[in-house]
Amino acid sequence: MSMDFLTLALADFKANLWLYLSIPVTSGLVGYVTNVIAIKMMFYPLDFVGKPPIFGWQGIIPRKAGKMAAIACETLVPTLVTEREIFDRLEPARVAAEIEKPLLALVDDLMDEIMREYEPTLWETLPIRVRNIIVRRIQDDTPQVVAQIMGELRNDVEMVFDLKEMVVSTLIRDRALINAVFQETGKEEFKFIGRSGLYFGLLFGVFQMIGWTFYKASWQLPLFGLLVGWATNYVALEMIFRPQTPRRIGPFTIQGLFFKRQKEISRDYARLIADEIVTPSNIIEAVLKGPYADRVFSMIAKHVKRTIDEQSGIARPFVAWTVGTKRYVAMKDTAVSRIVSRLPQTVRAVDGYAKDAMDISSTLAGRLEVLPPLEFERMLRPAFKEDEWMLIATGAALGFCVGIAQVIAFRLLAVEPTLATSALRLIGIG
Repeated sequence: MSMDFLTLALADFKANLWLYLSIPVTSGLVGYVTNVIAIKMMFYPLDFVGKPPIFGWQGIIPRKAGKMAAIACETLVPTLVTEREIFDRLEPARVAAEIEKPLLALVDDLMDEIMREYEPTLWETLPIRVRNIIVRRIQDDTPQVVAQIMGELRNDVEMVFDLKEMVVSTLIRDRALINAVFQETGKEEFKFIGRSGLYFGLLFGVFQMIGWTFYKASWQLPLFGLLVGWATNYVALEMIFRPQTPRRIGPFTIQGLFFKRQKEISRDYARLIADEIVTPSNIIEAVLKGPYADRVFSMIAKHVKRTIDEQSGIARPFVAWTVGTKRYVAMKDTAVSRIVSRLPQTVRAVDGYAKDAMDISSTLAGRLEVLPPLEFERMLRPAFKEDEWMLIATGAALGFCVGIAQVIAFRLLAVEPTLATSALRLIGIG
């Protein structure tokens, strides 16, 4: 490169100083904006917007909620916690005591409701004292029945409760929740991706500025914009997940941000799982409405029907004779089905005790903290890995478009071409 050429190029640089300095600034903004947009595109919108299947967009994680939930659940069950471990921490007698009051009220309401529905005349003709005796006797046995049912659930928990199915179905049903799992777990990593886009964009922009100073081809800025959009996403992702273990490079020790924050991430992840997914209410609902609901229903029916038969006492022969045996059986079946349908709301009284007893948050956090790097990475990496190429390609495309805008701006704003600019064009550079 001759001194004349260098002098001409520097003269042009000085004449259009602010335009040149805008290149690294713009590059930094492109890196930041493309990275932030790429992150947003992972999570939003929750539902497809546009004309499916091609024209439009749906967040990557909501679109693949089922697959994402299954992948995330592979780390959770059974590696970290099992169905039996959860139920073994619940004392049947304590559960019965916790829900005794709302359950007694439920029995009282149901007895009156069902008798008035099936045999209003008979129920009205029974002396109030007799009616109260029937209800009270059933109520007296209710805590014991609950404890017996809980004992059977504990003994055959794998046959009536599928924890993985419950977690996956909960996340599929609530796409905002699966977003929250990944966003909460990787909140610092997502912030880092945005900031790194700015930092790396500024750095790459300096090289872009130097290149434009000496070679003003129209394709140069769009190409640099594409490279900045691609590189900032790619480098940021690599810095989050690599290296998995601390590595010494000269005076510095480097490690992927995700692994450096393993304890903090473990606490956040465990808290979210315990507060939003593996909750007592969700567990009860999964047991009563899940894939093994028929077995649970049969278990509850056996105990409830037996209690009604045993405690009806003095009124049972009269009731059976008056309404007929088939009708009496139908009444018991109705009682069982309505008890089961109202149980999720009734057992909310046990939430406080059950949450403390199961202690899901502390259990998960402690076990996540000591997970080997490869297993720990599987918690969050699927959110990136599944369509990582798409995020990087989006950043590259946006960077390319900004590069075109830069070229147009340079052509329009450089309204006073200097001697250096003219000379550069005469020798074919630009």
